[in-house]
Amino acid sequence: MRSVYRALAGLIAIGVIVQAMAIALAWFTVIKDVDGGLVFDKNSDANVGHMIHTIVGSGIIPLLAILLLIVSFFAKVDGGVKWALYVFGLVVLQFGLAVLSFGASAVGALHGLNAFALLAVAAMAARRAATQPETTAAAASTI
Repeated sequence: MRSVYRALAGLIAIGVIVQAMAIALAWFTVIKDVDGGLVFDKNSDANVGHMIHTIVGSGIIPLLAILLLIVSFFAKVDGGVKWALYVFGLVVLQFGLAVLSFGASAVGALHGLNAFALLAVAAMAARRAATQPETTAAAASTI
């Protein structure tokens, strides 16, 4: 279960990186299209970058965060439940900030900042699962 915990936390961290890449792709595509004479307004269709950002951010990462939280109860990772709760809380906050950003665009900066926090916390959770628990390490050294 430790390896499942580590994989889920790592996938969440990778998902945040994919999110950054997708939103950059989305808006650079919009800029290229507008420079080419197209109009971007509320009636414009989302491009592939927007779709990837939406699917990964509102579907895949939240699902992985829920799975991480469930697995954390069985994984025997030191502080695993705590770190899974941090990840889950940051994912919930991220979704809330995304929704609020449509009404107050300045909140979008907090959405981006929270993404960095989520990346760091998910990576830290994965790192904690990669090391041996202290009790196992102590028992192994006495044998």
